Amino acid sequence: RNFFTKRTKELKPAVQSAPGWKLFGKVPPRENLPKDSKIIQQEYEARTGRMYKPPPPSARRKNIEFEPLSTTALILEDRPANLPAKSVEEALRHRQEYDEMVAEAKKREIKEAHKRKKIMRERFKQEENIASAMVIWVNEILPNWEGMRATRRVRELWWQGLPPSVRGKVWSLAVGNELNITPELYEIFLSRAKERWKSFSETSSENDVEDAGASVADREASLELIKLDISRTFPSLYIFQKGGPYHDLLHSVLGAYTCYRPDVGYVQGMSFIAAVLILNLEEADAFIAFANLLNKPCQLAFFRVDHSMMLKYFAAFEVFFEENLPKLFLHFKSYSLTPDIYLIDWIFTLYSKSLPLDLACRVWDVFCRDGEEFLFRTGLGILRLYEDILLQMDFIHIAQFLTKLPEDITSEKLFSCIAAIQMQNSNKKWAQVFASLMKDNKEGDKNHSPAPKS
Repeated sequence: RNFFTKRTKELKPAVQSAPGWKLFGKVPPRENLPKDSKIIQQEYEARTGRMYKPPPPSARRKNIEFEPLSTTALILEDRPANLPAKSVEEALRHRQEYDEMVAEAKKREIKEAHKRKKIMRERFKQEENIASAMVIWVNEILPNWEGMRATRRVRELWWQGLPPSVRGKVWSLAVGNELNITPELYEIFLSRAKERWKSFSETSSENDVEDAGASVADREASLELIKLDISRTFPSLYIFQKGGPYHDLLHSVLGAYTCYRPDVGYVQGMSFIAAVLILNLEEADAFIAFANLLNKPCQLAFFRVDHSMMLKYFAAFEVFFEENLPKLFLHFKSYSLTPDIYLIDWIFTLYSKSLPLDLACRVWDVFCRDGEEFLFRTGLGILRLYEDILLQMDFIHIAQFLTKLPEDITSEKLFSCIAAIQMQNSNKKWAQVFASLMKDNKEGDKNHSPAPKS
């Protein structure tokens, strides 16, 4: 009890306003009152025997326009009195360095401001062009579609990109409906798909489903594989993920198509095509456009994995590759890098997986105008855009680069490269080159056919 002695001296009342250092919790404030700066200066002078001389008024900086809040400004300050003073040369050099830094900062700020203004001007101009183009499409072109679709004016307007508000309608008209599919037919096949999904969930295990999906005899069994791919479709948008607004819609369109064309079934890559159509069309219209689009010769060859037809398309592509980009063509040949390594993914998804979505939609615009030729022309445009980079790469790096293209690719740069691609070889256009390859193949099959037995 008597280990600690009681303090008899009365404590002074703590001044609440006095500041105190603390790290954790509360600490009592310092007992001494804060000193005035003049008193501290006087004590310092008395202790060191040095007198502080304020700089003359003329030496002080006045009307400074730019006061950076960083340590770069310290190069202009005089050194403390206990250190050697700067020499005249050093002070001048520091002043020059400081002025250069300030000038560089101002120049960079002005440059960024000009860049922002340029971007805003281009955006406003683009919005105005879209608005004026939309009026033309709605009031002039769409009401007179058959008479105006092939005119030079419409084709030029088409090349510039379709306004988003009319994009789906133009795509539907351009793709057509040769299969004569109706919304009622879509509902019939959607009901069949729902029945199959229900039976799968009741009777089949996942392993059985995967085996069935590989079966050519019953491609409807690939219905269950759709679930795996939907969540991988435009994952950054989240709208096709489970619980998203377009998840069930995409599931329905793909399921109905699989029942409509069991000979094709569901193939990886279809989900991206269906998703782009769903973003621009109503459900039944998206299915109609999807079924007709996949019925085109090029898409049918790829999705049915018709190797002989695919090889013809690759051969035709290489004809124009060599014609337009001979140096890069030889570079690819030296590494035995064939078009199937990068083209299959581009064609399967119509570039919707490989390019930014807005740019892919613009590619789709002209694809609906020009047909399959534009898909391969776009591929050559991409190779032309990155030709200098690809020439410095080896096989592995080229394959990796073309499999995952840079995300900063812009429509202006790509379409200027596409425009520079000439789809003509020895006065033959794409269709003629492809037809001659098909003819040579048929003649070759006849020559190599076995002789009839006597």
